[in-house]
Amino acid sequence: MILIADGGSTKCNWCQLDESTGQRVYFNTEGYNPDFVSTADIVASLTQHLPEALNRAAVREVHFYGAGVSSQAKADVIRLALRQLFPAVQEIAVTEDLLASARALLGHKPGFAAILGTGTNSCIYDGQRITHNVDSLGYFLGDEGSGSHIGKRLLRDYLRGLMPEGLPAALQETYGLGSRNDILDRLYNQPLPNRFLASFAKFAYDHNNVSYCRDIVLESFEAFFHNLVRHYPNYQQYTFNCVGSVGYNFRDVLAQVAQQYQMEVGKIIRSPIDDLVSYHLELVK
Repeated sequence: MILIADGGSTKCNWCQLDESTGQRVYFNTEGYNPDFVSTADIVASLTQHLPEALNRAAVREVHFYGAGVSSQAKADVIRLALRQLFPAVQEIAVTEDLLASARALLGHKPGFAAILGTGTNSCIYDGQRITHNVDSLGYFLGDEGSGSHIGKRLLRDYLRGLMPEGLPAALQETYGLGSRNDILDRLYNQPLPNRFLASFAKFAYDHNNVSYCRDIVLESFEAFFHNLVRHYPNYQQYTFNCVGSVGYNFRDVLAQVAQQYQMEVGKIIRSPIDDLVSYHLELVK
């Protein structure tokens, strides 16, 4: 049995694959970004959230693609947790979620691939590996086009009283926001601030008919193309391919900005897990 995981910062999509029959069983857990969680955190969470029907002793391979897996040390945070949970496993591969996106979007073909979800990432892929990456720099310094980038703008305008009439009350009602100090404490002193910021992107989607919200999304995507995409050599020769809830939910705005930068839109999907499983199934046939 093979386990394949596409792990974002907020949510992790899993597939239990029987390589002999091709049978797939899907399930979800919370996300495990090693920038924010420890091996012990991951073990505790998965112990609670792995399906009871999953026979851990039958798992012989785990392929985990994760947000924040930027070095061997970060990969080891996750690898050690998986080793504890699946003691009979023969192979554990932990690598960045960007490679999962490239494999799901492009298979074995070269091209451009991006992630627009809680965070942002992008690359040029040669059909086997990532050959060029413009660093998104995370939610503090960058992540333009992401849920956290959109959420940061919404929350900043809310705290400064810059939102159009009616929206502050709607935001307060939706999220039960406390005082300014409560919000800043949530951002600076509590776990997973990137996930907190990204949660506000849904508000922009739910109020997509309000020009203020659409403009924020548009400006965020324009910043993504201006600060990241256009710095890839000959980027206009590639189609624009993307995974992630933010890119998928606002794909009409994304296509508009891609057109401004003279990139033809290719494949835009919410999650890479289905195509990623197909990629791995081909390898074992």
